[in-house]
Amino acid sequence: MFSKILIANRGEIAVRIIRACKEMGIATVAVYSEADRDALHVALADQSYCIGGPEAAQSYLNENQIISTAVLSGAQAVHPGYGFLSENAHFARLCRKNGLVFIGPDPESMERLGDKAILKDMIQDTGLSVIPGTKAVVSVEEARKAADKIGYPVMLKACAGGGGRGIRLIRTEDDLEEAYFQATSEATSAFGDGSVYLEKYIFPARHVELQVLADEAGKVVCLGDRDCSLQRRNQKLIEETPSPAVNEKQREDIIRLAGEAVQKIGYVGAGTLEFLLDQAGQFWFMEMNVRLQVEHCVTEMLTGFDLVKWQIRIAAGIPLNFTQDDVRMLGCAIECRINAGSCGKLRMLHVPGGPSVRFDTWLIEGAMVSPYYDSLLGKLIVYAKTREEALRKIRASLCELVIDGIPTNIEEQLRIVEDDRFTSGNYDLTFMGNR
Repeated sequence: MFSKILIANRGEIAVRIIRACKEMGIATVAVYSEADRDALHVALADQSYCIGGPEAAQSYLNENQIISTAVLSGAQAVHPGYGFLSENAHFARLCRKNGLVFIGPDPESMERLGDKAILKDMIQDTGLSVIPGTKAVVSVEEARKAADKIGYPVMLKACAGGGGRGIRLIRTEDDLEEAYFQATSEATSAFGDGSVYLEKYIFPARHVELQVLADEAGKVVCLGDRDCSLQRRNQKLIEETPSPAVNEKQREDIIRLAGEAVQKIGYVGAGTLEFLLDQAGQFWFMEMNVRLQVEHCVTEMLTGFDLVKWQIRIAAGIPLNFTQDDVRMLGCAIECRINAGSCGKLRMLHVPGGPSVRFDTWLIEGAMVSPYYDSLLGKLIVYAKTREEALRKIRASLCELVIDGIPTNIEEQLRIVEDDRFTSGNYDLTFMGNR
């Protein structure tokens, strides 16, 4: 097991990883930008180093500076969290070159699985249904021919995408050219890779994902499903597990198929398979995220398995010590993402408490929300033995949560969880007006 880990991230996920390391007896090294000098993860880590200016490119995306800090601090491994360098094969290879363990898949796996169009070819042979689509299209004309063959409407997506970036819905041929250049430009800016592909638009549908852990011996365990259909402009707002749209027979079948697929492609680490679930109950594979998901904690609350600790153990070569039969999906867990509406200084913070209530955040009183990073302030998660009880608990917790000095979406989240469509479980990707 590692004795010291550098966390190459910031915000709530850096705090989350530091806490897991402390519980495992592992020393931690934090890196931070000039904008994050007074951040919570900096104070919690055993060692902290400023690695650059406030822009992410100057700091949290500065590969050489992070590697140098890890080596000089005596860290043996690097945990990338999510976002930033978490799916960067070049960075994972740099870690290996400098004698550091990258806590995630190896760079070869990232390259194989990171291109969504190529991954779909691999998944075709595993028994999972894949949304009809193309490999990378390199011109508007090629995209137009592919769309004509698939049939409108189609989705245009970034091959190296994630977090809802580089995605456009194209309803008619007239919309294609502008959407193509918008998507490629956004993908280039976000991922350094402007390649895009097309796939059939499944509508209406729900967004359901499956969390897996896989060790070096080839053992795969699926920790159940999450419903992530509450989205605005492809950005998730609320997640719950298990999905109220999936019955036990469906769940048993898709968990088995997902586990077999992950085993066949030889993946190692924590990963998430994402699907669209259509009205007929058919699961359509979309993509696989080869990192920790923002919403991982809702699965932790339901199943009791600590995903961050298992990421670290798997990276250290420790095999999974439980089987699929040990995973129990009893009750319901719901997560609300709390986002800032603008920049500002936090004047007061009150976090709700009580049994099975969790708020993962980087906030402390006096903290500054800067314009340099994403707007996520924290994640409010609750668990209860029934969905009805979980709904009451998340409403009460949202009412108790106070974040003063910074505009947030707390009131909006409260309206959503009180909406009859959500409380009934009868919602899909159109809930927030997405089409």
